[in-house]
Amino acid sequence: MLEYNPLACLPSSEELPDSDDTPVDNELQNIIPGLLKVILAMVWAERMDWFFGIDMGIYHDPDLPAIVPDGFLSLGIERFYDQNLRPSYVLWEEKRVPILVLEVVSQTYRGEYSTKKAEYARLGILYYVVYNPFRRRKPRLEVYKLVNNVYEFQDGNPVWLPEIGLGIGIEQGAYLGIPREWMYWYNQQGQRLLTPEEKEKLAEQKAQQAEQKAQQAEQKAQQAEQKAQQAEQKAQQAQQETQLLRERLRSLGIDPDSLT
Repeated sequence: MLEYNPLACLPSSEELPDSDDTPVDNELQNIIPGLLKVILAMVWAERMDWFFGIDMGIYHDPDLPAIVPDGFLSLGIERFYDQNLRPSYVLWEEKRVPILVLEVVSQTYRGEYSTKKAEYARLGILYYVVYNPFRRRKPRLEVYKLVNNVYEFQDGNPVWLPEIGLGIGIEQGAYLGIPREWMYWYNQQGQRLLTPEEKEKLAEQKAQQAEQKAQQAEQKAQQAEQKAQQAEQKAQQAQQETQLLRERLRSLGIDPDSLT
């Protein structure tokens, strides 16, 4: 009996474009998700069940063009597809919808608050994160959670994401030598996870502190040795003086042992 496999008729990730070829009009649209990805690569270095895509096409229907968020996170999938990595993210191959998508708004809106938001909700993506660095009066970071097929705004900064096991938020910092407001991951206690630069700097500081402590310990040891040498010299000097005194007494006809 002939078995029919509908997936065999669908295009594979290798056959589909990896993006929509739309150039970003704001450098932050690549750097911000890139920072989130490198932090994950450190804290989840031992995990092989996650993937973070940047400016990569998400194919959800073979008859429709891909959706290309600035960044997205998927859990429960292979971290590395093969040595050439993933050319795109194809839902009928991955069989898992991303758990989080990120959009960084430029001065030209691209449907972040309308069409994209509705499309992500239709796909069942649990968290939708929008960062608008140009806002002054409204919140620059908005985190939405899909509840009953509708995105509900999650108040706070950072916002804890229990299904991911991390929080997400914004604060002032420095990355790639650029001081500004950046987006970071946080632990459950609200502590920000370090960037690679910060982790390296902290390791250098700890190494310097350890070296300073070692130098201080060596100095104390040298001081203790000097004190011991001085005490020994004083003891030898006192012994010599005692010997001279005994000899002087004998020269005067006095037995020094009789004086004790």
